[in-house]
Amino acid sequence: MGRGGSGTIFFTGCNLKCVFCQNYEISQLLYGREITLEDLRSIARSLEINGAENVNLVTPTHQVAFILESFSRYGKPDIPVVYNCGGYEKVETLKLLENVVDIYMPDFKYGYDDLAKRFSGCGDYVERALEALEEMVNQQPAVVIENGVMKKGVLVRHLILPGYVDSSLKVLELLQPYRDSILLNVMDQYRPQYRAREFGELSHPLKVEEFRTVLIKAKEMGFVLVR
Repeated sequence: MGRGGSGTIFFTGCNLKCVFCQNYEISQLLYGREITLEDLRSIARSLEINGAENVNLVTPTHQVAFILESFSRYGKPDIPVVYNCGGYEKVETLKLLENVVDIYMPDFKYGYDDLAKRFSGCGDYVERALEALEEMVNQQPAVVIENGVMKKGVLVRHLILPGYVDSSLKVLELLQPYRDSILLNVMDQYRPQYRAREFGELSHPLKVEEFRTVLIKAKEMGFVLVR
């Protein structure tokens, strides 16, 4: 994101239990250190001073109260705030973030709940993710880009899983009503990580033809794609 890059702050833990998580040491094994409200603001301020294009809050869902209290006491960053999440959010929580978050960056992981239950431990993922996306778009209805850098809006990411192109195509169908309001990142970087090898279908990398199938369909459907 621009010359300064994205200033990421990873929060230990996650509200999803994805068996293929690429950041599993932080999200599942809970590596990290305890910080204070003032520490969070100091970290965000350091990112600003060092030229980051934004403050990118990664897996922040379970720390929203902490984040809001820090920003309330010490001020919101002067650069865009990114809410970088797995897409499994409560609308009530997102409403608290209005006027705080500039860029929503949710995953939309699955087109079918049986896969979400099997691989991420939540059987109502699709409905919750759609509700969350609706609220995100309501808050940030238009993408704003200045000098090639995103300043506001919603960027949805979808990681294609090997053997599940049908789920990815369903995701595109579900996202279709929001096509003109969002950017879409169709991701091909799946690799077997964490517990993925316990699940035979996830134990090998994505095939090039699987990625091409989804990418071509997304282009045909008119999505604005980013890498």
